[in-house]
Amino acid sequence: MRTIGIAERALELMCKRLNERVAFGREVARQTVWQERIAESRCMIEQARLLTLKAAYMMDTVGNKVAKAEIAMIKIVAPNMACQIIDWAIQAHGGGGVSQDFPLAYAYAHQRTLRLADGPDEVHRNSLAKLELAKQLALPGDMGMPITRGS
Repeated sequence: MRTIGIAERALELMCKRLNERVAFGREVARQTVWQERIAESRCMIEQARLLTLKAAYMMDTVGNKVAKAEIAMIKIVAPNMACQIIDWAIQAHGGGGVSQDFPLAYAYAHQRTLRLADGPDEVHRNSLAKLELAKQLALPGDMGMPITRGS
């Protein structure tokens, strides 16, 4: 949830900065590329928030072992989401985005470090893929077609 909060703050700073900056006679926030990034940021935050809530709910109700796929997913999704949104916020601030005038460079470094400290994304992806493969192989045939192995 802390990662989601940092992404929210970066989106807030990005929107504020884009409304203040003027290029070619109008606010930068009116440029469609930035509108797309703002919209995408909101979608990414909400997706991560819902996945976090699902993982927490499952941890509370069925335990961590059963929720391991959701835990792996959020360990992949949240830091990547935050890094992307913070990166866009840094771009919106120009050179100021990497200065100590704004908390964005620090936030980016912290989120990137979290991706390393919590285990490499590749490890979480491999774990998630193995769980998904096992789940799919355990299911009956898809759309009435039997699953064949080794063909």
